Amino acid sequence: MQAKDPKPARTSPPIPATPGKATLADVARVAGVSTITASRALGNPTIVAERTRLKVQQAVSQTGYVPNLLAGGLKSSRSRVIACLVPTISSGSSFMLAVQSLTETLAAAGYQVMLGQRGYQQDTENALIDAVVSRRVDGIVLMGAIRSAPMRRRLQAIGIPVVEAWDKTRTPVDMLVGFSHEAAGAAMANYVHRKGYRQAAMIVASEPRSALRARGFAKAAARHGHTGIPAAQIDAPTRLRHGRAGTAELLALHPKLDVIFCASDLVALGAITELKQRGLRVPEDVAVLGFGDLDFAVDIDPALTTVQIDSVEIGRRSADMLMEKLAGKPVAEPVVDLGFSIIERDSG
Repeated sequence: MQAKDPKPARTSPPIPATPGKATLADVARVAGVSTITASRALGNPTIVAERTRLKVQQAVSQTGYVPNLLAGGLKSSRSRVIACLVPTISSGSSFMLAVQSLTETLAAAGYQVMLGQRGYQQDTENALIDAVVSRRVDGIVLMGAIRSAPMRRRLQAIGIPVVEAWDKTRTPVDMLVGFSHEAAGAAMANYVHRKGYRQAAMIVASEPRSALRARGFAKAAARHGHTGIPAAQIDAPTRLRHGRAGTAELLALHPKLDVIFCASDLVALGAITELKQRGLRVPEDVAVLGFGDLDFAVDIDPALTTVQIDSVEIGRRSADMLMEKLAGKPVAEPVVDLGFSIIERDSG
């Protein structure tokens, strides 16, 4: 009897070479399933086996395939829509000036902005990014860097222009315009030292940027001989009431503190309100420092010492970068650090 030839080793199908141009057939080929099965796994995943669904999802990541939710309804290859995703759209958000500037700059060039709230949870953020990409936007601006490594790889595979704004990271997905939050915290600690305060405390929000500023503040304070800086933890997005609650917590545990560095200007306003309610003077008894330099910061009593960010320039530069990329031009500065300033006023 003639021996049967051994079965040839299976090789992985080639991945499409052009980012963002993969088809459903490409996904099916890479996953080793039929096109109809791949379609079901993406459109109605409950009717396919879990193993099949995972294979199709992995193939989507490998190929950079983007499901077209518009189902071919667009005749043009451009939607003229840019997605802008912010952590929060609540009142007192430092991001909204940047969003306004971004919107105005893009509108002048014929683009519309789709605004989305990405929140502070990674799953929510990933779902929102997937949703806007599936709607074939021309580009994405994210206020804050992307935290998910798989999502960063997915966006790079798709090839859509992305600007990460407001943050500074060593590994941007595409383009970046922002500043170092850790450096901002360190600068405020140096300011506190120069002013002669000796019992500093912080109110820190449960989100990455506030944590980075707190880390920078604590490290710089330690270099000046001040270790173990107490911190009250509050939820994000921040509210005025969080400033009051955080201040009350700090005073209960550290009644001799003489300066509080707050997660945001709104939190700082809450801190000032709580201190006045207790009959304490700002800054004579306790100084208060903010972050963001929101419109009200100069008008409250006492006017707020804070970290100023050029939000308008962040929005404008983000729009300019996107338009250069969409026009097929090389972006002169794909990574821009705009820095920050400490604005000294009466609160500390």
